[in-house]
Amino acid sequence: MLAQDRYAKILKMLNQEKSIKVSALTKLFNVSIDTVRRDLESLEKEGLLKRVYGGAVLEKTNSKELHFTERETKHIEEKKEIGEIACRYIKEGQSIAMDVSTTNHEIAKAMKNKFDKLTIITNSLLIAMEFCNKEKYNIILTGGLLRQEELCIVGNLAENFIKNFHIDTAFISMSGISINEELTDYGLGELQIKRKMMERAQQVIVVADSSKFDVVSLLKAASFDEIDAIITDSKLNKKVLDKYKEFGIEITNE
Repeated sequence: MLAQDRYAKILKMLNQEKSIKVSALTKLFNVSIDTVRRDLESLEKEGLLKRVYGGAVLEKTNSKELHFTERETKHIEEKKEIGEIACRYIKEGQSIAMDVSTTNHEIAKAMKNKFDKLTIITNSLLIAMEFCNKEKYNIILTGGLLRQEELCIVGNLAENFIKNFHIDTAFISMSGISINEELTDYGLGELQIKRKMMERAQQVIVVADSSKFDVVSLLKAASFDEIDAIITDSKLNKKVLDKYKEFGIEITNE
């Protein structure tokens, strides 16, 4: 069996089972342990799996959320790139919902330089403040409970408030995107806000930089069939991009 055939088989098995053992692969392919280890090393270099003791797993798992100020300085160029792409999904005069995230903050910075009149619905204090000097923008900040560490509003009041609006496009951030677990994130309070924005939007666009792919975060946020597209950056590995597109997921990264 050729190496490329083994790679395809390994990835198919991982998509079904999430983890696989070296010993099982040596028996399946009738090859040496060293050959299997080289196969797994090659696939890991392509960002398609993660090697662990005795085998490999499909996704990395992030169980700890970084503080907002820490996240704000990470992958900044990628987030700016996402901001420019996101503006192509917006038309003058539309209503746009944006949940709290450092990626959406960069989208907001790009939007204010490209559009004269928009309605912005957000639970993020920083995003709302970003548009303060845009006189023709309608800025709608949800009421509710202030979560200080994220500078955002959460709670039942905020969730019920969002129900009042008809939203053209919602930009929703995610901390993890994977084939098996689909769209995942942190924070129950923020998660409920995301859900309400998605429910009220005609178009739902997930925004996430390339480091979020093949990653599973703490909470299941949504399924792929609940969204219209994903915007990421040009650093996403082509093989990873192709893998998701094969599952029928629309991804834009350029």
